[in-house]
Amino acid sequence: MWKGVLDLEKHFALYGAYHRNPVNILIHTISVWLIFFNSLVLFHFIPPLLHIPFVCGFDLNFAFTSVILYALLFVVLDKKAGSLGAVLCLLCWFGSQALTSCLGFSLAWKVVLTSQLICFTGQFIGHRVFEKRSPSLLDNLSLAFLMAPFFVLLEVLGNHFHYEPYPGFFASVCSKIEADRRGWQACKQKKSS
Repeated sequence: MWKGVLDLEKHFALYGAYHRNPVNILIHTISVWLIFFNSLVLFHFIPPLLHIPFVCGFDLNFAFTSVILYALLFVVLDKKAGSLGAVLCLLCWFGSQALTSCLGFSLAWKVVLTSQLICFTGQFIGHRVFEKRSPSLLDNLSLAFLMAPFFVLLEVLGNHFHYEPYPGFFASVCSKIEADRRGWQACKQKKSS
């Protein structure tokens, strides 16, 4: 049952099929983690599930719970890159908590709203203008929100540090991406004729 849900190669290929243009990839590399960070800022304002006063006023809130779930998912998908992803998630949590306490609600939501609008607009422009394909968000919401930060990280690690979760990972992913793109192109041509 879990094999399909945790099939990193399958999910990465599906995400990669929507992100082949270098400009679109750059836009996503910058904006996906900002969207994650901004979401955490907003999540800090949701009332906590549990307040532990003797641990520096720690709140078990939606922001912390989200970070833990993302971190665990990333580590389960790939131990090495996932561990780095988990550290990045925790850094985002610490940063979002600091920003939240500095700005307060009335200013934080304005900053986050502006940032989210810029990031999402950039991504939609990246898809419309450069990729010429709708975002994966429209076809697979869970893939877009749950996996996007990890896929951006994995793509950066692969492109700049030649990291692969296992030998042949990217070769296999590339063949799946090309098959998906051919199917998409055929479907697109069929609709236009």
